[in-house]
Amino acid sequence: MTDSPGATPARYDGYADWYDANLGPFAEAAGRELLALLGRGPGRCLDLACGTGVNLRRLTDADWSVVGVDLSSDQLRRARERAPEGVELIQGDATALPFADASFDAVACALVHSDVEDFSALCREAFRVLRPGGRLAYVGIHPCFVGPFARNPPGEAPELHRGYRNTAWTKEGFGDGIRRRAGARHVPLAELLNAFLLSDLRLVRVSEAEDEDFPTRIGILAERPGSSDADSRGER
Repeated sequence: MTDSPGATPARYDGYADWYDANLGPFAEAAGRELLALLGRGPGRCLDLACGTGVNLRRLTDADWSVVGVDLSSDQLRRARERAPEGVELIQGDATALPFADASFDAVACALVHSDVEDFSALCREAFRVLRPGGRLAYVGIHPCFVGPFARNPPGEAPELHRGYRNTAWTKEGFGDGIRRRAGARHVPLAELLNAFLLSDLRLVRVSEAEDEDFPTRIGILAERPGSSDADSRGER
């Protein structure tokens, strides 16, 4: 989880333990889908907006050399508690990354597009830090079925109301959880996909959560066009 531009790092500070306790199963499912999209290493992988670090071990176990970045010091505190040896964690803005151009073979990112003011800026930064041929795997809440316009009763079909095109930052419609406190921004499906395309990333695959009748998660695999060093060596 990360912050929007101009906000203080404290937007999500104080919620790390609550996040793990209440969203752990959902985040774990998103993490499994994330790795299924990304695939195994080797290579240097940026866990972008790593939050409490739920995907750090999953990525390292898949032979990636992982660097995690997040704006929230409280989220990073929890991430450091669970980070495997050798993982580097850095506090930084996902829309203005403190890394050199073309410094990663892969970028993994989950559950963040509703938490930044400009998701396209995050995609542009992912493109910048990826090496040619590098992959960006993203899993987020499904724009068509999750948002302030939707109600999702357990075991029932979602109820959709007017407001799908309303992209204003809001705290309405998110119950009593972290969104109710910190707010969120709805990103319609077209805007979400265009954020990748307008950043010059090439879409490779789009997936939807298969463990639900109405998917609450969407997965997107994109890549920076070009040939990676690994490709030229025949490693992939």
